[in-house]
Amino acid sequence: MSDAARARRLADLIHEIVADVLERQVKDPRLGFITVTDARITPDLRDATVYYTVYGDDTARQNTAIALRSATGVIRSEVGRQTGIKFTPTVTFVADVVPDHVRVIDDLLARAQAADAEVHRSAEGARPAGDADPYRPARTGEDQDDLEDDLEGDDRDENSVTAP
Repeated sequence: MSDAARARRLADLIHEIVADVLERQVKDPRLGFITVTDARITPDLRDATVYYTVYGDDTARQNTAIALRSATGVIRSEVGRQTGIKFTPTVTFVADVVPDHVRVIDDLLARAQAADAEVHRSAEGARPAGDADPYRPARTGEDQDDLEDDLEGDDRDENSVTAP
């Protein structure tokens, strides 16, 4: 087993190598507009997983997946040559689903924002059905006089002791 820092450095190096190989060496016409988003490697440094996204429709994604499967040997040999490690890890390509999740979340946020705007439009000019504050009892004139007397007068008992 290797330490996590070495595995992370190797994963970063594999990420750069794969992106460079896809850009410069792989000339497959099925390969679409691809972006390598991440690379991860197992702690024993035997298996590398490379995540990618493809700009385009489902056909472009499928064609790119086929092209990557056919170019895996070339990419793995280049990873082994450039890393110089004793055992070259196997390379597996996985389509990154994060952009799809981002699209779904953006749609949900847009719908929530539209619903909030509709609530605000319907609330314009609306008045409460009852009192403005139904939890506060209305004060009558006598209650107001009693309150003013309580605030002005001293309610302490003559026998009470006050602290210094």
